[in-house]
Amino acid sequence: METVVVVLMLLVCFSFLLKQTWRKLRSVIIIAVVAALFTGFSWNLAIEQSKTQIADWIADSALMLDISVLLSVDVLLQMSFCMLAAHVASAGELKRRTVLAYKLLRWFPGLLVFPVLFSLLVYTIFSFPGVSFPLVAWSLAAGILILIPVGSLLLRKLLPEKELRLEILFLSNAMIAVLGIISTVNGRTAVKGISEVDWIALSGIVGMTVAGCLIGMITYNIKNRKNKSFK
Repeated sequence: METVVVVLMLLVCFSFLLKQTWRKLRSVIIIAVVAALFTGFSWNLAIEQSKTQIADWIADSALMLDISVLLSVDVLLQMSFCMLAAHVASAGELKRRTVLAYKLLRWFPGLLVFPVLFSLLVYTIFSFPGVSFPLVAWSLAAGILILIPVGSLLLRKLLPEKELRLEILFLSNAMIAVLGIISTVNGRTAVKGISEVDWIALSGIVGMTVAGCLIGMITYNIKNRKNKSFK
């Protein structure tokens, strides 16, 4: 399970850097400063953690379900940005609220990157025993401050086509969603399976499906007749 969580964190970092390629350099620097300050000022909380406690967190089903909610919101917003960006690129005249929603989603950096930065800080502090905690934290913060703008520029040069970057961003968030389900559910099922068939419920579903198909066919025929009469 820890391997799945590590892969999930790497995908979150990649998606975060890829999202920065839609922003101007000034905006990327602002987000890098926020991420660096978050990392630097979190050292006093990070030193209170331990590897055993982190393992207990991963095994805590209630906590992982709460994280799954955060993950679902983050993935939903990132995928919404991908679909809205594709709509903005292909559509002609756009409504004001559509442009506003696109700008807000473009500015949204993601919620998952901050837990990932905190986990990275905890791992870095454990990797350098005996070194001053503030020194390790602010050194990591300085690295993050440099890595975010440089990483976004490298991704922009490696993937110059916006359409390709948009597709990769969408697919990476889909992978985050899948791995998030695997890591947060942790082998449990939310609904207990049954061996008997509820024929009444099954008949109701079949009846609603057939009724919906009939209504759709009737509506389709009525629209076709109206179009032919106008012609």
